[in-house]
Amino acid sequence: MSQHTTNQAEYLEQAFDTFNKMSVQLESSYRDLEDQVGVLTHELAAARGERLTQLAEKERLADRLERLLELLPAGVLVINAKGIIRQKNPMAETLLEADLVGQSWSAIKEKHFRYGLSDTNDVQLKSGKYVTLSMRSLDSEPGQVVLIMDISDQHALKIKLDRQDRLTGMGEMAASLAHQIRTPLTTALLYASNLQNQVVTPIEQQHMSAKIISRLKQLEHMVNDMLRFTRGGEFVPASIDLQQLFVEFAQVIEPQLEQIRGQLCLPELDQVIEVQGDQGTLTGALLNLANNAIQSMDEGLVIKIEVIKLSDNNVTLLFKDNGPGISKEISKKIFAPFFTTKTDGTGLGLAVVYATIQAHKGEIRLINKKEQGAWFEISLPLVRVDNLMSSGSNSLDYSIDLHANAERI
Repeated sequence: MSQHTTNQAEYLEQAFDTFNKMSVQLESSYRDLEDQVGVLTHELAAARGERLTQLAEKERLADRLERLLELLPAGVLVINAKGIIRQKNPMAETLLEADLVGQSWSAIKEKHFRYGLSDTNDVQLKSGKYVTLSMRSLDSEPGQVVLIMDISDQHALKIKLDRQDRLTGMGEMAASLAHQIRTPLTTALLYASNLQNQVVTPIEQQHMSAKIISRLKQLEHMVNDMLRFTRGGEFVPASIDLQQLFVEFAQVIEPQLEQIRGQLCLPELDQVIEVQGDQGTLTGALLNLANNAIQSMDEGLVIKIEVIKLSDNNVTLLFKDNGPGISKEISKKIFAPFFTTKTDGTGLGLAVVYATIQAHKGEIRLINKKEQGAWFEISLPLVRVDNLMSSGSNSLDYSIDLHANAERI
C-alpha cells in the first residue's frame, strides 16, 4: 500500500470521527432545543390561558359595570378633551335628553340648566328638577366623567324641614308677636272709636284717620313679613332684567324717601343683565333693606345701589346707605329670625331678605361700615349678559342720581 493511500485512509477516518462527534452534538442540541420548545410551549399555553382568563374576567367586569351604569340612579357622562360627550347612561337620558352623544357639554348646560353654574354646585334644571354635579378627570386619557345626581326629593324635604323650623320659631315667638300686633291694633281701635265722637272737628278726623291708616299699615307690614318668612322666599322662577328690577324698586320706595327728604342712587347699566328668580320677591327684599335704613334716620337718608362685579356665573350688587350703620356687637345676629333692636319691629325684615337671596341661589353678607352706614353685598346667579349697541362703555362702576339734588355716599 502506497503512502498516498495510507494518508487518504487516515483523513477519511478523521472525517468520519469528526462527523460522528458533530452528529452527537447536533442530536444533543436538538434534544435541548426540543426541551426548550416544550417548556416555552407550556409557558405560552399557560400565559395564553391566564390571558384568556383575564380577558374573560374583564369582559365580565365590563358587563357588570355596564349593568351598574344602566341601574345607577344617577346620570353619567364621559366627555373627551374637546368637551364632546362620548358616552352616557340611561339616567342621563332621563335627566337631560336621549340624543346626548356627540353634543358639547357646554351646549347641554346652556340648554338644560336654569342657572349659570360652576360644575360643583347644586343647580336646578329647566325641567324643575334639582341636581348636583361631580366631575373627575379620566386617568387613562384626556377628558372627564360627569356624575349628575337627582336631589329633587332631598331638596323638597329640606324646604319642608326649613319651613318646619321657621314655623317652630314662629310658635316660640307667638306671645311676643301677639303683643307687638296688639299695640298698633289697640291704637287703631282707639282712634276709630274717637271718630264717632260728634265734637271731633274735620281736621281732627283727618288726623285720626291718618293715625289709623299708619297703624294698619304697620300691622300689614308685620303680617307680610311673617308670611314671607314662613314661605322662605319661594317663587316661580323667570328671567329678570336687573335694570327693570331697579326701576320697580325705585317706584315703590321713592314716596317713602320723599317723606324724610331721602334720596336714591341707582346704576344705569350699559348691559342687559338678567338673573333668574321672581322680580316681586327680589323687589321685596330690596324694600326690606331700604325700610331698615329708613327706620334708622329721620331725614337726609341716601340709599345707593351699585353693580360692583360681573363674572361668568354671578352678578354682585352693593346696597348701602349713609345711616348710623350696624354695630359690630349685633352684626352677627341681624339675619337671625325675630332679632330686632326696635321696640315695634318683628325681627323678620332682614331674615326675609336672607331667605329670599338664599332661595335665589345667591349670597348676602354685611360689610361692617359703621362710620359710613350699612353696606350689604348681594350676589345673584347670572342668566345672561348682552352689551347694548348704543353704549360705548362696558364699565359698571358708576351710578346716576334719580333725584336732582342727590349726593353721593
